[in-house]
Amino acid sequence: MKRILTALLLMLMALSQSAQEITAPAQAVTGPGGQEYLTDSVEWFDYAETADGYWLFRPDTVLEKPLGIVVFLHGYGAYNPMIYGQWIRHIARKGNVVLYPRYQKTITNPSPNKFGGNASKAIIDGLARIDTTWNIDVDTNHLQLVGHSYGGVIAADLAMNFDQYKIPKPTAMMLVSPGTGPFKGGLHESYEELDPGLKMLIIVSNNDRTVGDKIGKRIFETSEQVTDRILIRQYEDKKGVPPLTAGHNESYSLDLAFDSGVRNYTAKRALRIARVDVMDYNGYWKLFDALRNCDRIGKDCELAFPFDKNEIDLGLWSDSTTIRPLFITVPEKLQANQKK
Repeated sequence: MKRILTALLLMLMALSQSAQEITAPAQAVTGPGGQEYLTDSVEWFDYAETADGYWLFRPDTVLEKPLGIVVFLHGYGAYNPMIYGQWIRHIARKGNVVLYPRYQKTITNPSPNKFGGNASKAIIDGLARIDTTWNIDVDTNHLQLVGHSYGGVIAADLAMNFDQYKIPKPTAMMLVSPGTGPFKGGLHESYEELDPGLKMLIIVSNNDRTVGDKIGKRIFETSEQVTDRILIRQYEDKKGVPPLTAGHNESYSLDLAFDSGVRNYTAKRALRIARVDVMDYNGYWKLFDALRNCDRIGKDCELAFPFDKNEIDLGLWSDSTTIRPLFITVPEKLQANQKK
């Protein structure tokens, strides 16, 4: 009897603790970052046998209006699209084709100075395949890039040297924790040659022990000619369950439906640590949705570029306290205008 009473007491304590747990808000139903999708599922196609190959993701429903085209550039070694799979699925279900260049054959091959060339070849070949074999319209006048880690550095290189790479001019770009570690391939001292009309968001994480914020700040600070740009810093908030962390790989969002079968160190790490949380749907996904809309249709620009604010809201914990917001740095010219 004593054992039964003890077990019941432990069960009641566990239930009480569970009831008191503070949790993050769910994904919004509508709007940028939300569940307002144009299609239920996504088709994907594997043309990634070689280092300059790629994967394509598209809505499973043929939509009447032209689809957006998003080039998703993965971090070093992350040439398995499952690693960012739920974000890719989200983008495609919003009415976009996602082109995911492989750019690496293995962790060590090729060398980083080949990454930009491989990625651009994938873009050229992928767009040609869409044009010749798919019965859909794609808006190549608004080529939009998102890049994580080394992929962020590649994205910035492609955007600045699109003529050299013979790809369409990128019009919008989100860089997430951009950096190269000990390598230099594709990295530039200055980004003053980025197109002034480019719309650019750069997000760094405060506890990034892998690449830090040096490259993100360099790209932001040396691209003064780009008016529509913001540097965003994310902080941890451990109040809720699970806690909101602020490391290098916050943008991982595992989806095993897009598993290519690769099991290198990066893929194994993603299988271990990846999760979708409020920083995804109220942070990365929401901001990139707003950036895409601002670029293509002139909508949600105040959400993508809140120049008159110091912070970006991530929502409330279940106890109604504010989740630690994202901190914004805007161009110096706009800071001066705000102070007048």
